[in-house]
Amino acid sequence: MNKYKIDTVENKEFAAFLRNDLLSFGHGFSSPEGGAYYLGDDGTPWRDRPRETWITCRMAHVYSMGEMLGHKGSRELVDSALKGLFGELHDDDNGGWYAGINADGSIIPGKQCYAHAFVILAASSASLIGASGADELLSEALDTYDRFFWNEEEGLAADTWNTEFTELSDYRGLNANMHTVEAFLAAADVLHDETYRIRAGRIIDRVLKWAEENNWRIPEHFTKDWQADLMLNQDKPDDPFKPFGATPGHGIEWARLISQYAMSAFADDKEKSAAYTDPAQRLYERAIEDAWNADGAPGICYTTDWDGRPVVHDRMHWTLAEAINTSAVLYRVTGLGRYAEDYAMFMEYLDEKVLDHKNGSWFHQMDRNNRLKGTVWPGKSDLYHAVQATLIPYNEDTGLSIAPALSSGADRYL
Repeated sequence: MNKYKIDTVENKEFAAFLRNDLLSFGHGFSSPEGGAYYLGDDGTPWRDRPRETWITCRMAHVYSMGEMLGHKGSRELVDSALKGLFGELHDDDNGGWYAGINADGSIIPGKQCYAHAFVILAASSASLIGASGADELLSEALDTYDRFFWNEEEGLAADTWNTEFTELSDYRGLNANMHTVEAFLAAADVLHDETYRIRAGRIIDRVLKWAEENNWRIPEHFTKDWQADLMLNQDKPDDPFKPFGATPGHGIEWARLISQYAMSAFADDKEKSAAYTDPAQRLYERAIEDAWNADGAPGICYTTDWDGRPVVHDRMHWTLAEAINTSAVLYRVTGLGRYAEDYAMFMEYLDEKVLDHKNGSWFHQMDRNNRLKGTVWPGKSDLYHAVQATLIPYNEDTGLSIAPALSSGADRYL
């Protein structure tokens, strides 16, 4: 069906429908103090859950793009999220941003690299629409990140401090570094400062080495001296942020970010860009081979062991979103038809299994038989992955981050 085939009129219309549905679904996220509520199955805010910094930042990013697309009410939602980042989520005493605020008003202790990377992304996107305070927020976010998370000698980022920034955890992780790459590429595009693109490349070089050593399955967890801890959380394999084993969805997501880096840093040098896009294809293909339809039903398994056997069979919506993005990006980078075929396959699966045709948005977690499940991701926390999956496939400048691409010409996405 043309509805699922990239670059057809029908598929563009389907992507626009999905995007408008998502943006309309998320309007209830904002708390009176600006932090983002976790959204429930029908978009109702779950006020008994924490208001977390990473979700607030994702919503600021998404509705900054919504403003560029002319979605009504987006500007007010961005302003509200920024209010939260300047207010209840900001640590005025120690600097940086809390992980979040509990429903009773108490803080969630610790300072997360993951959350701070999303502050950079949110601020860079909000600055493109001229949101009040966004430039200052971006400056502070980058300064805080440089002081506490970025390690220039290692070319990688630390993971978690205590609230006062006096004790650094021994844990090192690639999830936070992956979103750091995304944030640094966005900052480089918005500020026209290649420092951040170079840093993104340094992270990527380390990740590719680890991936190749593990048959293109990326280790997620490391000790403080960056030795891979391949058995971490073996007793809690479905952890939402530190799952055991390989996470195929992250292999797919890394493939997209690595391709973006290659096409931005080496757009005019085919040999240098291929040194990154070739392994990006290996990462993607390994993940799809290991996890897509690996247990007799469509969908991408959440995790596998180090031989590629599924461990957690659940399907997470974000993994599908990244598969949609990356298949499209690799199609645009390589011109190979098999990636366009994958994109159509993933879009059909989305429509048939993951899209909530009744309440809106996408089901966030399903079991191995594609039945709704809520043990890891109940409700529909935010819009970030899904909205980007309606935009990134149509970003023809594969070296440019999606919000800057939108700001330079949103008409082609409408």
